[in-house]
Amino acid sequence: MRRGAITRESVVKAIAEHDELGRDAFLLRYGFGEARSYVLLYEGREYDSKAIAGVAHKWDHGRALTAGEFSGGRDHAVTWLKRLGFQVKAVKNPDWARDEVILACHLVTTNDWKGLDAQDSRVVELSALLQLLPIHAEADRNEKFRNPNGVARKTFDIATRHPDYRGKPTNGGALDVEVLNEFLVRLDQMTDAAHLIRQGIATGEFQDLALTDDEELDDDFSAPEGRLLLRRHRARERNKSLRKKKIDSVLRKGGSLACEACGFDFEEIYGDRGAGYVECHHVVPLHEAGEGRTKLRDLALICANCHRMIHRRAPWPTPEELRVTIEQRRSEIRRDSVAIVRQRGAGTDQASAPER
Repeated sequence: MRRGAITRESVVKAIAEHDELGRDAFLLRYGFGEARSYVLLYEGREYDSKAIAGVAHKWDHGRALTAGEFSGGRDHAVTWLKRLGFQVKAVKNPDWARDEVILACHLVTTNDWKGLDAQDSRVVELSALLQLLPIHAEADRNEKFRNPNGVARKTFDIATRHPDYRGKPTNGGALDVEVLNEFLVRLDQMTDAAHLIRQGIATGEFQDLALTDDEELDDDFSAPEGRLLLRRHRARERNKSLRKKKIDSVLRKGGSLACEACGFDFEEIYGDRGAGYVECHHVVPLHEAGEGRTKLRDLALICANCHRMIHRRAPWPTPEELRVTIEQRRSEIRRDSVAIVRQRGAGTDQASAPER
């Protein structure tokens, strides 16, 4: 039995069985719990999406899927049901992303580090803006997604974690504290980042960046300024036309395509396979990289390893700063190697000395 190989007819049959047995008996019979993340909407009623998808398999394959054989989220049940044309909605809204908290924290800074009420026009405006951010899929949002009440609560979550606040903090999360600390340490840069996020939404630039650009943005990419600015940063680095112009410019001036940080040359090591290959790194910090055109001087030629190391932890070093770090490390390794050789040599001399 192939998971997800269900038909619309089998889903409708599972719904009919659910209605006949009643919700509690249906879930008990097939060993499913109540939906915690997504529900299926059908003819004005809500159903536990995972249970319905699992039981639908019975009508197509002879037995229902067990709860442990698949997930109730977008990896399995939600995708299967939406593919068949059913409407699925989120039970609860997704956690706040860093970009969203940055915008909320910036609003708190403009209000003298105090929370704001849901009726405040600035909260209403931010609520509308957050609903435009291309971060959370529509299927993950419910009708209360980032409404003014939720935005207002978030401003108090942030404000009550400020070091000068003397009352009892509200129920914020670790991300609220992280972003708050970034603003306390780097107020100007984080303010610039908030302005750039707003700008990117107003111009529609972020909506034009495919969500697949996030595929490589795993835990090894650290960007306190948020995912949207990092996504734009990576899109600029991947611009094939810019990369080619940068490489051509370097070669015309008699330079090589060696990494500007560690000196690695792909052609030197890999021969023809590595000829002409090198990655581009956009050296302008995220909080400074506005809408202006990327200039060739904003790009550095760098190997994949050094590129990864630059992005791994904020603040990002420049290629030159990373080069200094690499040279210092190489010097330390050479010094340690010499010391080990000398130590071994001294031990050999003592062992070979004649007894008296």
